[in-house]
Order: sequence, then structure tokens, then C-alpha cells
Amino acid sequence: MNKREKYEALLTELSPLIEGESNTIGVLANVAALIKEKLGFFWVGFYLVKSNLQGEEHLALGPFQGPIACYRIGYGKGVCGTCWKERKTVVVEDVEEFPGHIACSSLSRSEIVVPLFNNSDKGVWGVLDIDSTEIGTFDSIDSQYLERAMQIVSASLKL
Repeated sequence: MNKREKYEALLTELSPLIEGESNTIGVLANVAALIKEKLGFFWVGFYLVKSNLQGEEHLALGPFQGPIACYRIGYGKGVCGTCWKERKTVVVEDVEEFPGHIACSSLSRSEIVVPLFNNSDKGVWGVLDIDSTEIGTFDSIDSQYLERAMQIVSASLKL
């Protein structure tokens, strides 16, 4: 199967997998597992917008598949924080060329981060982060299908 066909198969499985389920953490865990299983990426996971005791927001590690990861990422920091701040998908061909890249694993070479939007006010409530051990893994096909997948996830969770 080519990349497009793999994503079409993923989208076919996604809705039935999460339909009617309100357990956000469970849904995100299964979505990360589905993406990793179907597409074989090095790391697939979610960071969720949370507030600390002082009311300052950050991205907090959520469900993921892969090796250990960073716990918190600041607004506008690294690829995930940049996606959150800019409210758009960020594709990085070579993470070593991305200013301020946060290296949770030295094996990660390219990355894509997709925002998850709240359905009511269109605020970002989290990001999908995917890493590859190869340079140049991600392109517009990945962006297109992963954005569609995250729209399905947000709509299903009614966030």
C-alpha cells in the first residue's frame, strides 16, 4: 500500500474505534496506537493544554506510543509549542534544523505536529505529535490526512 492508501485505511478504522466513547484519555491512547500500528512511526502521541497552579498554560504529556517523552512543553517552544502558538500543522523535515527543537530522543529526525481544536471556540486543546527516525518522512499527504483524523477525534469527543 502506498501512503495515501494507508491513511485511507486508517480513517476507515478511526471513526468506529472511537464513536460514542467519552473517555478522552482512552480515545487518545487508542488513536495513538492505531496510527503507530498502521503507519509504523517511531513515536506517536498527544500533548494536552493544561494549567499549573499559577494558571500558566503548557502542553502536558498525554497518551502515547513509543519511547519515553518530555513531560511539559511551553507555549511557542519546540515544534509542539510552535504548533500550539501558530494554530496550524508544523512539518519539520530535519529536526536538527528547527530552531529551539526539544530533543526528547536523539533518534528522532523528522516530525509533524497537528493541532486539535475545541469545537465550541476553536481554541487548541492539544496537539498530535509524530516523530520519525528518518529525515524528510512527512509531507502534505501526512498533513492532509492527520488533520482530517484530528477533526474526527475532536468532533467525536465533543470538545
